[in-house]
Amino acid sequence: MSFEITILLITFIISIILATIIIPMLKKLKVGQIERDDGPASHLKKQGTPTMGGIIIIIAMIISVIGAYIYLLMTGRVDIAKNLIPLLLLTIGFGAIGFIDDYKKLVLKNTEGLKPSYKMLGLLIISVAYVLFLTQGLEIGTETYIPILNTYISLPNYIYVPAAIIVILATTNAINLTDGIDGLSSSVSSIIITALTVIGIRIGIPEVSIFGSIVIGATIGFLMFNLHPAKVFMGDTGSLLLGGVVSGLALYLKMPLLLLIIALIPVLETLSVIIQVAYFKKTGKRFFKMAPLHHHFELSGWKESKVVIVFSFITLLLCVVGIQII
Repeated sequence: MSFEITILLITFIISIILATIIIPMLKKLKVGQIERDDGPASHLKKQGTPTMGGIIIIIAMIISVIGAYIYLLMTGRVDIAKNLIPLLLLTIGFGAIGFIDDYKKLVLKNTEGLKPSYKMLGLLIISVAYVLFLTQGLEIGTETYIPILNTYISLPNYIYVPAAIIVILATTNAINLTDGIDGLSSSVSSIIITALTVIGIRIGIPEVSIFGSIVIGATIGFLMFNLHPAKVFMGDTGSLLLGGVVSGLALYLKMPLLLLIIALIPVLETLSVIIQVAYFKKTGKRFFKMAPLHHHFELSGWKESKVVIVFSFITLLLCVVGIQII
């Protein structure tokens, strides 16, 4: 437990230091946010705010994981050290895909960014590789925790593997959709990852608790510059990265269904988009004032800070519930 706290604080400091270096670099490169014309009017003033800030989180994580890896090897905890690597690779992989998308849009000024088919293919390849590592490499089995029944069920591989891949892709998309106002995605994600980390500590899976602590430190450090008014945005680089972390830890813990509770806000953000599109196709009218859900509340008169506080508080309460039912 003391090591987790130490590595969290170290990563937090590293993230802050990196932010003070990288944000001015992004400004010089003119890697600025592009706002939607049909979005909330208050967002237009954000035009040009540095984005791609997710690289701050990635670099901080890489530095701390390398440090933790060396420390664990030196203290004889070889297996724990080795098991950190797949979690890091999943995160870097998703972050890299987001980085390519952001780079094409913001640096190369290609408004389309990475083609959706290529983007999905990349995410799919990484997801398949990670799930196969869990089932074939780590051999953790296909047991899945059922929160309401407080029990585990063992699924056949032909059901578990595609289901686990869908969990990763759906979670990543949900976290990505949650990233729409200052500090929302980073706040909600850090709370969810904290809950998964606490569960990792409670049931004795040190690689989850250590890796989770590193991500928490990196994300909270970034959040210091991402709160309203944001000095930097994470872009797809950060949102895809965090989606990979949330889904990756949940599957490692054999608790993907728990995300329906602790990650309810990202779930609702996704559902709001689905409902909006389906309702518009059927009636030609909008069900929400704007989707994803956080924009609906903005257009209903809520300030960005209020949306972030309320959504984060709801997530915190649900995470407490999630931890208690384990």
